[in-house]
Amino acid sequence: MQVVYPRCCGLDVHKRSVVACLRIQEEGKPPVAEVRTFSSMSADLLVLHDWLLAHRVTHVAMESTGVYWKPVYNILEDTFTVFLVNAAHMKAVPGRKTDVRDSEWIADLLAHGLLRGSFIPPEPIRDLRDLTRYRKSLTDERVREVNRLHKLLESSNIKLASVATDVMGASGRAMMQALLEGSADPEVLASLARGRLRNKLPELRQALEGRFRDHHRFMLEQILGHLDFLDEMIAKISEEVVNRTVPFAKTIELLSTIPGVERKAAEVIISEIGLDMGRFPTDAHLASWAGLCPGNNESAGKHKSGRIRKGNRWLRRTLLESAWGASKSKDTYLSSQYHRLAARRGKKKAVVAVAHSIIVVVYNMIKHQKPYQELGADYLAKLNAIHVKYHHVKRLKTLGFKVILEPLENAA
Repeated sequence: MQVVYPRCCGLDVHKRSVVACLRIQEEGKPPVAEVRTFSSMSADLLVLHDWLLAHRVTHVAMESTGVYWKPVYNILEDTFTVFLVNAAHMKAVPGRKTDVRDSEWIADLLAHGLLRGSFIPPEPIRDLRDLTRYRKSLTDERVREVNRLHKLLESSNIKLASVATDVMGASGRAMMQALLEGSADPEVLASLARGRLRNKLPELRQALEGRFRDHHRFMLEQILGHLDFLDEMIAKISEEVVNRTVPFAKTIELLSTIPGVERKAAEVIISEIGLDMGRFPTDAHLASWAGLCPGNNESAGKHKSGRIRKGNRWLRRTLLESAWGASKSKDTYLSSQYHRLAARRGKKKAVVAVAHSIIVVVYNMIKHQKPYQELGADYLAKLNAIHVKYHHVKRLKTLGFKVILEPLENAA
């Protein structure tokens, strides 16, 4: 087999150690391999760097093992071409498995050009990715804390969530603050309602008549304190994200014109895929990387489950949320696509299809720096005009109508 990289190295990365197999093959000579083990501390990783540099290594490959690959990548990325490889793509033959054999196997695959590196964005995008992912984690924690608040109120016989749409709104917070201060009179608590909630005062008085004890008061104080802390943290991170995305302001503005894609969603999309679409040969490759295309599972000529494959879960989640938002937009192509598919395939499959359309649009907008072009809600109907005509004629005939079609005089 042809050797693509004559001077390369395979790394088996662990939490405390890195096993490196240096593979050198001179023309007309058998390959020479040297294996060394290094600590994962920065000082030892610099020794690894100098060792590879001294042997004129050009390419390095390692498994994407948790977060343990990141210190190694940080040291080597500026000097060598580093392949971060999915472990599933290079499983060795089972049996007699050791760290040394793993590193040798990685080096052998790399030398023959059989490894495909994972997508690693540049450092500014990686930093932005850390911020957006952390913000999402805090947002998820806030949702869990609000659910705990609902359970606490229910356990104290206060049915505020049954009347108020948002317990954490201005009215709900005022009532809970009054509960913390010792007020338990339903009349007093209901009088704190604001806006349209005042139209439900009789229901509120009944909902606020509970068994609120000192135990509930203590728990409520802790939960509200945690929620305030999370709100403050999310606001700080969002402010930092805005500052970090100043160089990408034009692209974020473009992406925000897609139905269902708001600014935060655009920030997440940029942080996950970057701005260099050259890393993805086509929009289909990007959709596959995001986990928004059908899986390919065929055996003995039979197609099995085509459920979507695992991909970038942060990007996929954001795109699915945007797809749900797009499905509720009016007079848009994406909304029309959702409703057409939901009637035949169900809502979940329809929203995945819309998310796939969004990532295809995102790819082309970033690549060509062109604004979103709305096709219109009737685009699919116009595209399949003959099919639509016969479909509706057939439906009317099944209902017992005689159908005669005549073109309009002013029709194009």
